[in-house]
Amino acid sequence: MKLIDEASIYVKAGDGGRGCVSFRREKYIPKGGPDGGDGGNGGDVIILTTTRRRTLYQFRHKTIFKAKNGGYGQGSQKSGKKGADLIIEVPPGTLIVNSDTGDVIKDCLVDGESFVIAKAGLGGKGNRRFSTSSNRVPRYAQPGLPGEAFNLKLDLKLLADVGIIGFPNAGKSTLISRISSARPKVADYPFTTLTPNLGVVFPPWGEPFAVADTPGLIKGAHEGTGLGIKFLRHIERNRILLHLIDCTTIDPEEPLQSYNAINHELAGFSSKLVEKHQIVVLNKMDMPETDKSAAAFRNAVDNKQIYEISAITGSGVDELVGALNHIINRPDSDDD
Repeated sequence: MKLIDEASIYVKAGDGGRGCVSFRREKYIPKGGPDGGDGGNGGDVIILTTTRRRTLYQFRHKTIFKAKNGGYGQGSQKSGKKGADLIIEVPPGTLIVNSDTGDVIKDCLVDGESFVIAKAGLGGKGNRRFSTSSNRVPRYAQPGLPGEAFNLKLDLKLLADVGIIGFPNAGKSTLISRISSARPKVADYPFTTLTPNLGVVFPPWGEPFAVADTPGLIKGAHEGTGLGIKFLRHIERNRILLHLIDCTTIDPEEPLQSYNAINHELAGFSSKLVEKHQIVVLNKMDMPETDKSAAAFRNAVDNKQIYEISAITGSGVDELVGALNHIINRPDSDDD
């Protein structure tokens, strides 16, 4: 399924039903008095966060959502029926923004969490409510109140513990397929991954953790070049970053060229990204001459723990998973 990560919708709660103007009429009770019932309340519009939804695909063609109006009041003091609530399901990681004001209404994170986004209008009172000793035959009733209505922007950002970043063809899709059950498309041309892939890693101890394979970044990504901002925005939700570098592309004369380029794109998009805990991983160590490139990289970078792996053969992958698990599941983890 194609990832749909932005949507604009209109929501409206149900209007309250109008009250009824009615008088009791029975054969032997000529002055029965007013008996108009109240109108029913409208239905609320409710947002439900659920893992049953993984994208905002449902909003691609349907953008208007209205709850049911309340029923009209009736004679014999019968109240109108309450309008049915409308439940809109969104995946975890959905940010809900008021399009007209720009205010953030809700950050939907917890599976099963629900809240009322648009409150229903109250039903109007029937004429029996206005009967007093000085006004025994009221001939009026209240109209129902309108329900709330909003233009909303839904913004989905993937939730993952680990975000794998790096240039195209660094081996991100191969790595996520090695450490999880995810099976992303893998090929030897740029931008094989056109949508983020999410996999779950089950380490030997501790809780399972989610890994996001973010599509390849290129120079100018923070300005929208290539797949650009479309995927940089997803990295904001990752707890830690795994910076994957193709060791066969490292120039011993300028070993930090690709490493610095990716970090430049992160900084250009958001200062918060460069502050995240980052693990550096040199991939494709099964290829010839990579030992020299890895040594040049290690000598050039400061204060970084570097892991050397081959996502194809699996060499070094278990050690990497153990390191990720230690950071994520340690009691005093402060990687956020």
